[in-house]
Amino acid sequence: MSAGSDSRRVLDPVSRFGEIVFGLVMVLTFTCSLSVAEADRVEVRDMIVAALGCNLAWGIIDAVFFLVGAIAERGRSARLLRQVQRAPEPEAGRRIVAGFLPSVFADEPPPEALERVRAALAALPAPVERVRFGREDALGAVGVLLLVFASTFPVAVPFFFFDEVQLALRVSNGVALALLFAVSYKLAQEAGLRPLLTGAAMVAVGTALVAIAIALGG
Repeated sequence: MSAGSDSRRVLDPVSRFGEIVFGLVMVLTFTCSLSVAEADRVEVRDMIVAALGCNLAWGIIDAVFFLVGAIAERGRSARLLRQVQRAPEPEAGRRIVAGFLPSVFADEPPPEALERVRAALAALPAPVERVRFGREDALGAVGVLLLVFASTFPVAVPFFFFDEVQLALRVSNGVALALLFAVSYKLAQEAGLRPLLTGAAMVAVGTALVAIAIALGG
């Protein structure tokens, strides 16, 4: 995997929007788990630290998963290249290429298309035997961490402006739901889904989390 492809992976819309949605749901679950009675006893500063810590923790987890995915993708690419270059005959190489094609291809491409791919791969330098993390991987992981943390940071903002923790919790939940709709709407556009329906469905999930938490004393 080249540096350019790594950079594009970091900025891939669908995967990035998906991570933001997961982060928002996770933070929303965290804030909803705080009961009103508990909130009356907790200092606003503690709530801010807890909310920001929750955001940071999710960003770190997401960054780690990004690194794991990056090294796995690079290893898979190296395996494909190695198998194609070691294939005993062109036909075997074309079958290997076809086996690595994503599921988006309902039908196997024609042999001439597979042959062009096979020939291009066969002409490349042999891959390294052991894939390693690179500078682009590190930059990508940092980018993912900052993206997730920044995107969920607005959920913690109400605690800076409201002295009453209970009110701050409710506003925070509202901000999270609004962001959840906006990000899910954009995610649906990128993924070819129905934006309004997807956004409304994700808000319904978030609202259900809030309702469950309140019913249990939140």
